[in-house]
Amino acid sequence: MDYKPQLQTKYYEQIVPNLLKEFGYKSKMQVPKITKIVINQGIGKAVADKKLIDNAIEEMTLITGQKAVPTYSRKDISNFKLRRGVAIGVRVTLRREKMYEFLERLISAALPRIRDFQGLNTKLDRKGNYTFGISEQIIFPEIDIDKISQMLGMDITIVTSAHTDEEGLSLLKEFGIPFKK
Repeated sequence: MDYKPQLQTKYYEQIVPNLLKEFGYKSKMQVPKITKIVINQGIGKAVADKKLIDNAIEEMTLITGQKAVPTYSRKDISNFKLRRGVAIGVRVTLRREKMYEFLERLISAALPRIRDFQGLNTKLDRKGNYTFGISEQIIFPEIDIDKISQMLGMDITIVTSAHTDEEGLSLLKEFGIPFKK
């Protein structure tokens, strides 16, 4: 028996019919879907301390369930003591089942753990994609607070196949992402 994440099943059984009705698409193939989720963590202090990148890779791999890769600087910036080719961040691109699993954990476990959480902003990038930032990685239950050397934030980008913000926002609301009222 094949394992399918609950959100993936929900997409095909509930979200597709709802969006078909809402936007009047002629085919199921026109219904927007989430194509990938990109998680990015910039670590400015990694210029001085190389261990921060290794710790960030470990934590990001724990959070996402997929090996994180370091990102490197593209040019020299003398004001920041930055050289070309130095590791300055970590990123992961999730697709298919891992993407749905991460989104499910994010919505049900991580976001409710944010202190004084009011909901996420509803601003998309005019192409139906949504990016938001998280200021601390400790909201994820996979992270052990005692083993953390430094609080690091991250940017999470949900890339959709929607053509407009309205379609993208409707898709994300159907998935249950908690937006501000």
